[in-house]
Amino acid sequence: MKKLLLSVALLIAVCISAKAQVSLGIKGGVNFSKISADNVKNSTVTGYQAGVFARIGNAFYLQPEVYVSSSGGKFDFNTTNTTTTASGKVTFTNLNVPLLLGHSFGSKNLNFRLMAGPVYTYALSKSQDFDDNVNGAYQDFGRYKNSTFGFQAGGGVDIGAITADLRYEGGLSKINPDFGQRQSLWALSVGFKFF
Repeated sequence: MKKLLLSVALLIAVCISAKAQVSLGIKGGVNFSKISADNVKNSTVTGYQAGVFARIGNAFYLQPEVYVSSSGGKFDFNTTNTTTTASGKVTFTNLNVPLLLGHSFGSKNLNFRLMAGPVYTYALSKSQDFDDNVNGAYQDFGRYKNSTFGFQAGGGVDIGAITADLRYEGGLSKINPDFGQRQSLWALSVGFKFF
């Protein structure tokens, strides 16, 4: 994590010294996340995100971000071979560090963007609630990893200093390999560029 942050800081410093256009801003929004798992029905959890971003470049740009978010998933599954079911929910508070490459087109006051890149996610805290009858084959279902890697891809629009993004995030690493659990989400955010 320290190497990633140091690399981003070094890249920003190089771009600034090369006279590239640099924008800094804040952003916040809502996301709809779920955790897919083998042989378990899953559903979506609504969460939030809030943080800062930098945009370095013009037509082609680099956009590092740091933000806090909440995400998770809901589950319904059979605990035995009968029709008895159990349910559960997990919610994470995360620190997210995406590094996006993008292309923008349009004018200064109305600009459209496409972007994609990797994202590192670290779970700062976790809250999980599973029914008491979740046992046996599912006893390790809630044993989640703290660090995961994924990707983000999406589009956005800038109207003056206001910026809005719609992105999809997919998991490249599993948050629980025992059950093939991967997290994915859709995020909608609005931000403000200071310059």
